[in-house]
Amino acid sequence: MTNALQGHAALVQQLDERGLLSPAWRAVWQRTPRDPFLPERVWRQDVDRCRLVTTAAERTALVFADEPVVTQVDDGAEDGPGVATSSNSKPSMVARMLGLLDVRDEQQVLEIGTATGYVAALLSAHQGDQYVTSVEIDAALSAQADANLAAAGYRPRLVVTDGEHGWPAGTPYHRIIATCALRHIPHQLIKQLHPGGVLVAPRVGDFWCGSLVRLVAAEDGSATGPFTGTATYMPMRSHRAHTGDAPDTSNPRSRETAVIPQDMLTPGFALYASARVPGVTLIDGRHDEALRVWAIDGEGSGAIADADGTVTEFGDRDLWHEIETAWQEWDNLGRPAAEDFGLTVTASSEYVWLHTPGQPVRPCLAEPLGGTPEAEHG
Repeated sequence: MTNALQGHAALVQQLDERGLLSPAWRAVWQRTPRDPFLPERVWRQDVDRCRLVTTAAERTALVFADEPVVTQVDDGAEDGPGVATSSNSKPSMVARMLGLLDVRDEQQVLEIGTATGYVAALLSAHQGDQYVTSVEIDAALSAQADANLAAAGYRPRLVVTDGEHGWPAGTPYHRIIATCALRHIPHQLIKQLHPGGVLVAPRVGDFWCGSLVRLVAAEDGSATGPFTGTATYMPMRSHRAHTGDAPDTSNPRSRETAVIPQDMLTPGFALYASARVPGVTLIDGRHDEALRVWAIDGEGSGAIADADGTVTEFGDRDLWHEIETAWQEWDNLGRPAAEDFGLTVTASSEYVWLHTPGQPVRPCLAEPLGGTPEAEHG
């Protein structure tokens, strides 16, 4: 057995031992290696930018590890800042999402975000490529994916278009999977599902982290379902964040906080806060080797919170106070985990809920700030 085959077999074995592969999916992964879908030039994500992999040994180790492999930076532009814009996702995350998708024989599947074509290949190997459609906004990436898939013996339908709109010509689909992060779930995608159809996607809020959501389409055109754990994906191009105006730092106000930054970096709280204080972006990082978080609202207000409990606020809005209030509400609710929350999407809106769709988490601005959790969720 060659080193490549050994590396691929070891990766599949690892996924199987973690309970991520059904027998049918294990057979698919075994005959669908990752390496042929990766370009020679790849990057590794390092903190806030990407580092080009420069040796064959490092590339080989990366390909056969349970790690994402960055395959494009700066949308393909030369001399950019090195921001990842396309990748071959972490294998365990792909396996997890495909398991959640629960696709059955002869069901039509739409993938949002073709990238290298690897997920389309896995789906084609499982379903037959006549049941797979994959859309990609970047024509160059789609063309390379087409070549990768053809070389592997697969011919799913590939379409160059913005995944925000799906691909209405192929409707209805039984399953939709997004391999890029969505800031909201476009209702147009829900409309393209059969009633009872499933959509699996990473949904990213402004507040720190993203989570996988699994929605089931209803007869009335809505869809609802639970969050199923954290997921870090690059955003769909049309869903990239716009941070707005920088904070006005001319009048800083410092004080102590009882809620230290580390407590903010909890997936359950991130989901709750993203619904309670929408539009507030939280960024974690380091300052003098200690944890620091920044919060901004894009309208001139912001806050910096340090590990020692010092908070400095800027602008007209007492932003950290709003975050502290949301944290206290979440704490009073028993600190629900990300998996305790869900999402409902309708033709006109979407909302996060706690435990059941009948318990929406409403924005602070919809009701007086500091209301009791019972009032918010009763």
